[in-house]
Amino acid sequence: MEEKLHPLFAKDIRFVAGAAKLEQIPEFSLPEVAFIGRSNAGKSSLLNALVNRNSLARTSSTPGHTRQLNFFNLADTLMLVDVPGYGYAKAPKKDVGAWQRTLFAYLRGRRQLARAFVLIDARHGVKEADQKMLKLLNDAAVSFQLVLTKADLIPASTHEAAREKAEVQAARQPAAHPHVLLTSSAKKMGMEGLRLAVLEAARLADGA
Repeated sequence: MEEKLHPLFAKDIRFVAGAAKLEQIPEFSLPEVAFIGRSNAGKSSLLNALVNRNSLARTSSTPGHTRQLNFFNLADTLMLVDVPGYGYAKAPKKDVGAWQRTLFAYLRGRRQLARAFVLIDARHGVKEADQKMLKLLNDAAVSFQLVLTKADLIPASTHEAAREKAEVQAARQPAAHPHVLLTSSAKKMGMEGLRLAVLEAARLADGA
């Protein structure tokens, strides 16, 4: 059964800014939600599925494809942020280091950031690089929520166990939302739950 599309996510959305360096990040008054994860965790695909578009965010099979913070304005109501992946990336180490320093600085100091959605490949679960990111978010007092991606690539019979295992990891960090979302961009699975979580984070659940 196809999930319904919340009205806000059917409205106009446009790319408004890209920032490869901290000093390039513009100031916005809208609340922001960021999508982060290991390289090739499926951030761009998930963002496209979230707003029911095919090519809003560029996707690639090459880890490290997203090389800047990309800001998308959703109906002048909410800013969605697609950020560089952390961990492995096919790029020079100096470039990877620069992207990650920008990411960390953004997460620590962004007052508009309502929640970070940390994407975890359901096939692999929470890895060491993810644990480091969760600790950084917690230490910076950034509210975050885990989102399992690519759930269509694991047996349906293992979905609940994968979610429960991720929730154990989340429970170790006070800044984590207790509920882990299970999604598949390819199958459009879990999108409405993710949309509601985005609205809740930005305090738009009763509006928009």
